Amino acid sequence: MELRVLKYFLAVAQEGSLTAAARRLRITQPTLSRQLKELEDELGRQLYTRGSHHVSLTADGLLLRKRAEEIMDIVGKTKTEFESAHEIAGDIYVGGGESEAMSLLANVIGIFRKKHPNVKFHLFSGNAEDVMERLDRGRLDFGVLIQPVDISKYDSLPLPVKDTWGLLMRDDHPLATKTEITPADLQGLTLLFSRQVLSHGDTHNPCLEWIGKTIDELDIAITYNLIFNAALLVRAGVGCAVTLDKLVNTTTQSDLCFRPFSPRLESSLDIVWKKHQVFSSAAAAFLEEVRLNLCQDISGN
Repeated sequence: MELRVLKYFLAVAQEGSLTAAARRLRITQPTLSRQLKELEDELGRQLYTRGSHHVSLTADGLLLRKRAEEIMDIVGKTKTEFESAHEIAGDIYVGGGESEAMSLLANVIGIFRKKHPNVKFHLFSGNAEDVMERLDRGRLDFGVLIQPVDISKYDSLPLPVKDTWGLLMRDDHPLATKTEITPADLQGLTLLFSRQVLSHGDTHNPCLEWIGKTIDELDIAITYNLIFNAALLVRAGVGCAVTLDKLVNTTTQSDLCFRPFSPRLESSLDIVWKKHQVFSSAAAAFLEEVRLNLCQDISGN
């Protein structure tokens, strides 16, 4: 399987048309069709179906598109690393969930960019599962993970902050008059829950422990991975969201409010990377910048 042919296949997938893809690639349509036919023969799978004016990917084609995009990302990343091997330049890929703690990393990125303006950062937002998948496939250099999550397979640094759990609700909700939310308050509510919290596996999960044995009695009507769309459902009166503090600006969005859990429940955060990772010069320098700025905060220096 040649990279050139994967590039051809991705062009067809993105354009949705052999004619448009051939024009973009600056090759003839018969040549493109022949290359794709050879790719299908090599894989033993039909990758697309042709309509009168467009092509549609089959299930196998969709899978190949995902894998081909990952491969081309890694190829581009590797090329950039070699081109910038003797200088602090290139690309750094960072993924993380929604957390105010990301502002710490943002400050480090700002400091680093002033020293090394030829480095570009690429940010990916997702829950822990999304970030870990990209880390494992080499599509991210670093990930910021919010507990609960098993980070034992990664090297890591703890961030010197913690996020506070609580309930996001409309400001006209009966519980909005309270200053804190107890486990008993969740009974009878329609709830929106982070999928990361619910799919904890064998990982120690303080959030579920805080709720206790009544978790199976709760009306968890909706799960989400990022809070933005979930907050829209809260605003629409669909339910209340179990989430972290300061992800939704309840000052500017005054129709919503956040109340912390009692007893207080906090989650720590870590910046992680693959064990035995061979970093580019830019990624290695950035990790040292993180250590310099954040590890000092952790030690209190």
